[in-house]
Amino acid sequence: MGALRRFLSLLETINTLVMRVGANIAWVCVALMVITILMQVVMRYVFNSALPWPEEVARALMIWMMALVASQAYRNQAFVAIDMLPDALPPAISRWLQLLLLLIAGVVLYKLFFLGLEFFERGFRTRAASFKLPRAWIYLAMPVCFGTMLLVNIELVLKNLMGIKNKPTHILLSGE
Repeated sequence: MGALRRFLSLLETINTLVMRVGANIAWVCVALMVITILMQVVMRYVFNSALPWPEEVARALMIWMMALVASQAYRNQAFVAIDMLPDALPPAISRWLQLLLLLIAGVVLYKLFFLGLEFFERGFRTRAASFKLPRAWIYLAMPVCFGTMLLVNIELVLKNLMGIKNKPTHILLSGE
């Protein structure tokens, strides 16, 4: 049990570090996305000359922003969930139900991670429509997202098995 606790502690540390880095990069993505959109608004409505690339760049930045913070939302149970059933069940049964759901989610995340890798590999065959970047670099957000969520899923499964209550942690910036 001691080795399992040490592994869980290491995994929590790795996940926290990954989430902190991801949150900081996500802030940059949001800022760049806002700047890109504002630039397009100015070009279109002030100079009456719309640029061909800002919409696609903003979309790629939004995809990456979401991919970088999804694991934090998963760890903090911030996704939409119907929790009436687990709350209505006795604690022991509720814990087993939550474990079952976590295991199912883990299988799905595992499959999505490898599908994301396939998308990434195929993305080198095509380029973004309005600029010369291979789509693979946009598609890389999928395995990053699902891989980090899978690591969090493993952490949550271990916590459930060890009877440890998951405490939400809010990581906004590296200094916090």
